[in-house]
Amino acid sequence: MTSPPLRVKMILPALTEATSPYWRPIKYSLFPPLGLATLAAYFNADDHVTIVDEHVEPLHTDDRPDLVIVQVYITNAYRAYRIADHYRARGIFVALGGLHVTSLPEEAAAHADAIFLGPGDQTFPQFIANFRAKRPQPVYRSTAGRTLTQIPPVRRDLIRRRNYLVPNSIVVTRGCPQHCDFCYKDAFFAGGKSFYTQRTDEALAEIARLPGRHLYFLDDHLLGDPRFARSLFEGMRGMNRLFQGAATVDTILRGDLIERAAEAGLRSLFVGFETLTAGNLRRSGKRQNLNRDYTAVTNRLHGLGIMINGSFVFGMDDDGPDVFRRTVEWAIEHGITTATFHIQTPYPGTGLHTRLERDRRITTRNWDLYDTRHVVYRPAGMSPRELEEGYNWAYQEFYRWSSITRASLAHGTLRHQAKHFFYASGWKKFEGAWNLVIRARQLPLLTPLLEGVLSKVTSAKQADESAVQPASLAQ
Repeated sequence: MTSPPLRVKMILPALTEATSPYWRPIKYSLFPPLGLATLAAYFNADDHVTIVDEHVEPLHTDDRPDLVIVQVYITNAYRAYRIADHYRARGIFVALGGLHVTSLPEEAAAHADAIFLGPGDQTFPQFIANFRAKRPQPVYRSTAGRTLTQIPPVRRDLIRRRNYLVPNSIVVTRGCPQHCDFCYKDAFFAGGKSFYTQRTDEALAEIARLPGRHLYFLDDHLLGDPRFARSLFEGMRGMNRLFQGAATVDTILRGDLIERAAEAGLRSLFVGFETLTAGNLRRSGKRQNLNRDYTAVTNRLHGLGIMINGSFVFGMDDDGPDVFRRTVEWAIEHGITTATFHIQTPYPGTGLHTRLERDRRITTRNWDLYDTRHVVYRPAGMSPRELEEGYNWAYQEFYRWSSITRASLAHGTLRHQAKHFFYASGWKKFEGAWNLVIRARQLPLLTPLLEGVLSKVTSAKQADESAVQPASLAQ
């Protein structure tokens, strides 16, 4: 006897910062909840599944689904628990999963009928079978058998594309081959493989299903498996795609993989520089950055026409009050297009948290403050107030009109300078316009503009060699 179709509600609760004065609606309207859409693919075709992303739409909790699944990050944990408690009080089965659940399972279990520890690709199908049989287990732990081979296609039909600037987000790997002591992901993948990839043909098939030109790879390290990345980029050549992703400084400098990515359409890269101080790199275990020439990284990427979103962390033990100006000046002088600054944050389950807790330096367990904007520990080289004020100054200074102009002039051609200027200023200087477009649900209208800004630019040398050719905005 077959069980009746399930009514399933999958929820991404709003992060605390999405309700704070720092909230930038565009930041939370970039990417759909791809993790939930991935798990949704394991339900039957006749099951009624909905996904609610509270960042872009209201959450109504007066319904009565058979099953509620909530994705939990550290700064939406309290909101997630309130939602879970509400549905459980109504007699509805609630399952919780995500980074925070894996880091603090006992805390999460108090608010759930079932919890998922680690990535859910292997354990979720078993949970669904158990739930249909009315024998769900309280804990599903991912360890052995992790693979992305033959996972079902992501349920993109459940994503409201009009709510997002980048609906074509995609993940073709899981985890990261590096083990930095401040990274949340190590605890999430503990007990099994910490980095693994899709088969290239399956990744290319998913890319082919996506409309338009623009893609954003949300992988922690797109170049983490050189053999897979090389095959992926080879397969993407000729697909006429423009894409963005993330990589580490060592893989950018090694071999010709970054050139192959550029040939395939890479136009913007998130790079974790994190700190300009070698002692901080050693202490945090970020050895892939040690003894690397950051200037060579920026020169190589800019020579390929690839914009850089640089990530920097403040408050490491070798940081003093001068770290903010030094970092911002370096980023401007080296033409970093956009910068993401963070206050060092000791997430539960990380080596950093273990070290600071051992030294009794953690000052609060209020998860709402673990947003990389607040100081939740005692810094070694400055006061908490100096750290927060320096962090705020860094953002203001880097995104001044004068700073954007200076950074854009670091590039060798007028087209690259214009690309930098319009991308950086568009991201930070037109908040009102973004908000208007978001409220009107018209973000897809800006996709051609994004693709135009991401169009290929050439180095000064290449520009000289092709000066006789007419310039085209959209190559």
